Amino acid sequence: MKDGAVADRDNLIDSFLSAHGWDGARRNPLSGDASFRRYERLTLGRRKAMLMDAPPPRENVDAWVAVARHLKSLGFSAPDILAKDKKNGFLIIEDLGDETFTRLLEDAKDGGDDATEAGLYSLAVDVLVELHAIAPEGALPAWLEDYDDAKLLEEALLLTDWTWPAIFGTAPADDVREAYGDAWLQSFAVLSRQPRTLVLRDYHVDNLMVLNGRQGIARCGLLDFQDAVRGPAAYDLMSLLEDARRDIPAALKDAMLARYYDGAGDLDHDDFEAAFAVLAAQRHAKVIGIFTRLCRRDAKPAYLAHIPRVWRLLESALAHPALAPVAAWFDAHFPTQKRGVPPNLEGAA
Repeated sequence: MKDGAVADRDNLIDSFLSAHGWDGARRNPLSGDASFRRYERLTLGRRKAMLMDAPPPRENVDAWVAVARHLKSLGFSAPDILAKDKKNGFLIIEDLGDETFTRLLEDAKDGGDDATEAGLYSLAVDVLVELHAIAPEGALPAWLEDYDDAKLLEEALLLTDWTWPAIFGTAPADDVREAYGDAWLQSFAVLSRQPRTLVLRDYHVDNLMVLNGRQGIARCGLLDFQDAVRGPAAYDLMSLLEDARRDIPAALKDAMLARYYDGAGDLDHDDFEAAFAVLAAQRHAKVIGIFTRLCRRDAKPAYLAHIPRVWRLLESALAHPALAPVAAWFDAHFPTQKRGVPPNLEGAA
């Protein structure tokens, strides 16, 4: 039996669908993700669409709509918005199909098709080359937030605020947490040398699709971009090539970096690689904290399985000289044997 809040929300969805021509549509829920959003595929005769249920105040459909429309104006394949209910957090959007990069990569793996992996990643890199070639006045609308040091640090602190207590049993001492923040701020200095562009924030294979029948970069469907910001150009490429949820062969990563460099033209490779490493370490620290929080706060333990991979990626990034202050903090305060799934959460996975 549904509780009252769930039943009330179902009634709101029924009213929303009815008001926009989808009364009686078949609704098939899709698998969830780490957010509070959920999706259903709508089918009514030959018509198809997607329902996004993004309950406020945890989710913001306005942000999703604004970024989707901006991406479309730049020539990229974000879904069309068919109907919106801001107050209740509902959207009806274009159904881009089922061919996510993740699904295609799994199919290719089963069939031993390495060419599919290279082709998909090449398409994703080409989208970034095209996006980063757009002049800032076109790529960066005034309403975008800055991905500044304060925001980057706030995210990196998720590791000390969630994973540290789960591993050590108590919050870090104030001076330890402060030293962690100071170390990150020192390393963020290299980011000031990077051009600012539109950063989609979650640019990886789970959020990319192949759209057959479209050509060029339009073949790549884009999802989960509502957190877009104005930030360093290296971020989305890093997010693609240092994926928390799948292992990426070193040869493929090197080839995709070379492809990006070829397309980006005049780019200082040393500065870019330093920014890539710093942003990678920041994202991995954030993700370890988020995956811990998903288990402890949101009862979503499945993400714990990825934490060992993310620790490996973090340790690899920390080897870059630009991250010497952060690496020194980890050496002093976070022993190697503690860098894993929090022991009191392992049984939840």
